[in-house]
Formats: sequence, structure tokens, C-alpha cells
Amino acid sequence: MAEPPKADIGNRRQDEDDAGAAFVLQSKGEWWHAGFHLTTAIVGPTILTLPYAFRGLGWGLGFLCLTVMGVVTFYSYLLMSKVLDHCEKSGRRHIRFRELAADVLGSGWMFYFVIFIQTAINTGVGVGAILLAGECLQIMYSNISPHGSLKLYHFIAMVTAVMIVFSQLPSFHSLRHINFCSLLFALGYTILVVAACIHAGTSKNAPPRDYSLEPKKSARAFSAFTSLSILAAIFGNGILPEIQATLAPPATGKMVKGLAMCYAVIFVTFYSAAVSGYWVFGNKSNSNILKSLLPDSGPSLAPTWVLGLAIIFVLLQLFAIGLVYSQVAYEIMEKKSADVRQGMFSKRNLIPRIILRTIYMILCGVFAAMLPFFGDINGVVGAIGFIPLDFILPMLLYNMTYKPKKSSLTYWINVSIMVIFTGAGIMGAFSSIRKLVLDANQFKLFSSDVVD
Repeated sequence: MAEPPKADIGNRRQDEDDAGAAFVLQSKGEWWHAGFHLTTAIVGPTILTLPYAFRGLGWGLGFLCLTVMGVVTFYSYLLMSKVLDHCEKSGRRHIRFRELAADVLGSGWMFYFVIFIQTAINTGVGVGAILLAGECLQIMYSNISPHGSLKLYHFIAMVTAVMIVFSQLPSFHSLRHINFCSLLFALGYTILVVAACIHAGTSKNAPPRDYSLEPKKSARAFSAFTSLSILAAIFGNGILPEIQATLAPPATGKMVKGLAMCYAVIFVTFYSAAVSGYWVFGNKSNSNILKSLLPDSGPSLAPTWVLGLAIIFVLLQLFAIGLVYSQVAYEIMEKKSADVRQGMFSKRNLIPRIILRTIYMILCGVFAAMLPFFGDINGVVGAIGFIPLDFILPMLLYNMTYKPKKSSLTYWINVSIMVIFTGAGIMGAFSSIRKLVLDANQFKLFSSDVVD
């Protein structure tokens, strides 16, 4: 890769009045803590939608796109980490994505563009996490009490209440132990779901398998771009600078180790979940593979205790995911509402924190109950959020910072990725919003069914 040009050494320091940096983005972590945070941000229950993404692509294209997304995102995160390291060595340590983009690109509007995109990601993931957790509780409830009176929005309210309690943890760094448990939960439910799929596929009650794609070319194209958007959402995180900010300085090189840990877990979980789920259910795969294994009609396709334990692991991890993706919102809130000259737990800072974080979680819960479109939410968030932040901006930031020669391979790889994923993002956004509009005819506000 090209060597960076010499940068002017400055002594820019963090604003002493920045409570968001002092409280929420404390820089105390080690590289393995960053690995825990990254794994929680990327390896979540959204991997249960991988068979659903494959049904719009088929075996060959599904494998190819899954692998390409993995390689490109690892490369992208590696470049962004290098840019952050370069800025830190130049005396301009950035702990926020929006400030990094505005500094490197020299454009004030980029600051607000990144804020808008990160807000869309944080809110979308927060809504999706609460919705999926409520759906998992509903699955358990419907099997224990098939004719019970509780609806999906009741379970969403329960999940939201728990999230309000956990949201009071003050800093990103304080989540390190929770996110280590999250990593273990991800491995746990992946193993259980894969075992359940193998059991379902080899049993006498195995569902008929059909791997055919949409018959119409236009519908097939829309499904493929929607699947690409879902894959982008699954691989994306959009908060890498904020995660790197939790590392104790100097952070140089630490993030690469964290990325290696994260992608080792990704390799184990993503491929096994995608292959086993799509192998069993084909183009009938649900946006939550657990629902495919526990059909509304007929017996469970795997031992109930296996699926029950998997659901418990999913629920526990979802709390961690909701917390991780809320940190940018909390940092913005505390930068404006908290007084850094008083203690983190002083009455002056504690009361606004409780109020603002509670309101934020309630809003996420309300949207989750109103709009039960888990698969579609993934697609839209991936297209308008993760693709710009994780597939386009890192390449642009690297080219602007390191200034590789236009004749170099690195330069053209980066430009090619930007062009390809800009097009994929536009088509994916159109396809995902189109599907969201079509599915809107199938639900009512506060419906008890999640639309696929």
C-alpha cells in the first residue's frame, strides 16, 4: 500500500467540555476489548437472516456475494483503521466517524452526512434488535401457550423495559464484559441452529427443498439487490471509529488484532448458518430461521430444548447489540446535555442521562411494534446506511489521506469498490424500499405478525 504523505503535526486536543468523549467514549480498552465490541456489532442474530438472503441469490451467487462482502469489509475496516492511526500519529486523534470524515475530506457537510447515516443505522438496528427479541419471545410463548392472548407488541414492550435498564450503563468501555458474553452467545446459538437445521434436513419430516429463484427476471433482480443490501447490513457496523476510540492510546495496530478476532468468529458463524439454513428450507427460508424451524402449523422440526436454548442465547445477545449501537446516540446526547466538570454519576449528569436514554429506547420500541418488517428493515438499513459508511467512505478516506498514485493497484481497487458499491447501494435502496412498500399492504399497526 502507498505510504502516507507527511502531515502537519498539530497539538489538537479533545475539548475539555466534551462530555460525550469523557463519559461515553472513554479510551481505556485493550485490543481484545475492541474485538468483543466489533464481534457484537457484526456477528448478531442477523446471521439468522442469511438463508433468507440466499433465497434471492441462489447457491452460487449467494456464496460468491457472502465471500466478497467479507473480504471487502475486512479490507475496508483495515483501511479505516490505518487512516485513524495516521491521524493519531499526526496529532489529530479522532474518536468519531463524523469528525474523521470532515477532517480528511475537508467538507463541513460530511460531518452532518455521517451523523444522518449513523443515526439511521443506530435507529434501524435498535428497532430491529427490539423487534427480533420480541419475536423470539413470541415464538417461545406460542409454543408454550398456542392460544394465549399476548401479542407481539406485548413482548416488544417487555424487551424495551429491559433495554431501558441496561441503557443506563454509562460508557462504551463498560460494555466489554457484556460483549465478551455476547461473543460466546453468538457461537452458542449458531452451533445450536446449525445442529437443528441438520436434524430437520435429515428427519422424516424434512420440508421439500426448492432452490429456484423468482420466475420473472425483474422480480429476480429486485430480490437479488435486496439480498445484497441485507448482506451489507449483516457485515456492516458503521461505528468502527467509535470502537477504536475505546482503545487506550496509542491505538496503532491494536484494531487489526481486534478485526482478526472478529473475522475468525465471522468465518465460523456466517457460512455455517447460511449453508445449513438454506440447505433445509431453500426459497421458503424465513427472515428468522428460528421461525422456519418452529412452523405455525405442524410439529417442531428440531428438539424443542435445542431451539429454546438458542432463543435464550439470541435474546441475551440482543441486549448487548442494542447497547452497542446506542452508544453514538448517547454520545451525542451527553455532549449536549452533560457537564464534564461534574462527575459522571453526579445528580446534574445522572438525571438527564436516565431521561434521555429512556426516551430513546421507548421510541425504538414504539417503532418496532408499529413496523414489524425485520427482513425489510435489514435491507433498507444496509442500503442507505452500511454501504456508504463501510463500503465507500473508507476507500475515499484512505485515498485522500495516503494519496496513492493513480497508476497504483491500491488506488484502482479502492475506486472500483466505491463505484460498484455505490451502484449496488442505489439499486439496493430502491429494491428494499420497494419491498417495504409491497409488504406494507400485509400488516396493520401493532400487528402480531412479522412480515417477511
